[in-house]
This record gives sequence, C-alpha cells and structure tokens, in this order.
Amino acid sequence: MTSDERWLSVEEIAGHLGISKETVYRWLEKKKIPAHRVGKLWKFRASEVDEWVSSGTASFNKDHGEIAAQDR
Repeated sequence: MTSDERWLSVEEIAGHLGISKETVYRWLEKKKIPAHRVGKLWKFRASEVDEWVSSGTASFNKDHGEIAAQDR
C-alpha cells in the first residue's frame, strides 16, 4: 500500500472484484473483508483487499459465480 493509494467505495471495490455490492455488504456484516469505516461510509484499499484474496481467506464460489469469504 502506498500513501497515495486511493480509497475505494463499496461500489468500486465490488467492481474491482467483479462481485455484487450485496456480497460486499454481507462480508462487512461478518467482518470478513478488510475495510475502514469513515463516518457512515465504508472505504477500502484495493491493495489490502487484493492481499486478502491472495492469502486464501477468500475463495471463488463456483455455484454463485462470486468470491466467497472463508470462515476461520
């Protein structure tokens, strides 16, 4: 992560991952996806989310056509 990395919205991180906003909100409820709360808004660093996906904490769910968070 660089200090000039832009913060992304729920819509932008959903687009970045190729998933629905609803999936992002489900992960937020379960505290699965790395996120930061700014007032009422959720913000994301693409590098943090990419690292989370690469680490294997998230996996692709073929049945639903989207990445699914793993329960640990």
